[in-house]
Amino acid sequence: MRKVLCSPGSYIQQEGAMGQLAKEYSAIGSVGAYVLVDPTIDELYHDEIVSSFEQDHVSYQLVKFGGECSMEEVERNRKNLGQADAVIGIGGGKTLDTAKAVAHFAHLPVIIVPTAASSDAPCSRLAVLYTPEGVFDKYLPLPANPNVVIMDTDIIAKAPVRFLVSGLGDAFATYYEAAACVQSNATTMTGGHATNAAFALAKLCHDTLLEDGVKAVAAAKAGVRTAALENIIETNTLLSGLGFESSGLAAAHSIHDGMTALEGTHKMLHGEKVAYGTLAQLVLEDRPLEEVKEVYSFFRQVGLPTSLAEIGIADATDEDLLKVGEHACGSDETMGNMPFEVTPVDVAHALRAADALGKAL
Repeated sequence: MRKVLCSPGSYIQQEGAMGQLAKEYSAIGSVGAYVLVDPTIDELYHDEIVSSFEQDHVSYQLVKFGGECSMEEVERNRKNLGQADAVIGIGGGKTLDTAKAVAHFAHLPVIIVPTAASSDAPCSRLAVLYTPEGVFDKYLPLPANPNVVIMDTDIIAKAPVRFLVSGLGDAFATYYEAAACVQSNATTMTGGHATNAAFALAKLCHDTLLEDGVKAVAAAKAGVRTAALENIIETNTLLSGLGFESSGLAAAHSIHDGMTALEGTHKMLHGEKVAYGTLAQLVLEDRPLEEVKEVYSFFRQVGLPTSLAEIGIADATDEDLLKVGEHACGSDETMGNMPFEVTPVDVAHALRAADALGKAL
């Protein structure tokens, strides 16, 4: 049996890391860096981003992200690379996925610099593509993980707390989806089966979230770095990233993808939708009541959604939820990694039941 564990070349987590980008770039490139930055992040941290390049006289081209991780945006940036010999993505998940995809198609190394601990995407060899209108398009598997992932904890501590909470939601799915994949002996996106190490990381991810999640959110609300926040930054990004990629995805992320078909969810962050997908997966699996209570309680404590209203589809009809189910059970989705058959009707019913459970609990 083929078992595969993938990881980024280096994971760096420290305060002030944004001011050392030129040094990190110089380890993998020499001609010039193509720096793709979220426009809001450029407004807030432009000086920090460019300071080391200016001081060290390292060539760079700074370009603002266009707003959606679509093939159109990927192609626009690929054509704009010039002589750059490495790509640096700075910002949120869609900016980072675009940077990874651009580097892939241009056969260049890539440095990923998240400015919030909002998802587990930074460490993965995967980009999620959407249409220009924001509807899920497809997963883009990549041949390698990022060369470097850099987490500046000073910046992340000051990011909107909602981003950190979204990261908790994304990370919370990791263990449950990994467990489903291990049970079904699914093939992961690495092209192999889960290693014991990957599943252990997924379990550690779950345990750390429950231990430090509430404390980390409190620290983030105060805009300060604490041991709990440091632990959750690592959990949301590295543990969840390695855990999901090398253990596998299942119902929660499929349901997230399905929910993008409903316009009301477009204002929600990735991890918020994944969190509700996790609640639906718990319903599909008929998890024990005490475990379900623990999850709902944790979600409420940190501010994750536990109702259809909280993910923007309070008025969703049965037909709407069936549409979500049809997307979630599509042939390109990971619903097939569940250890039992799941139909679109099952998904629709689970989404409605998760909402009812939220009210009952």
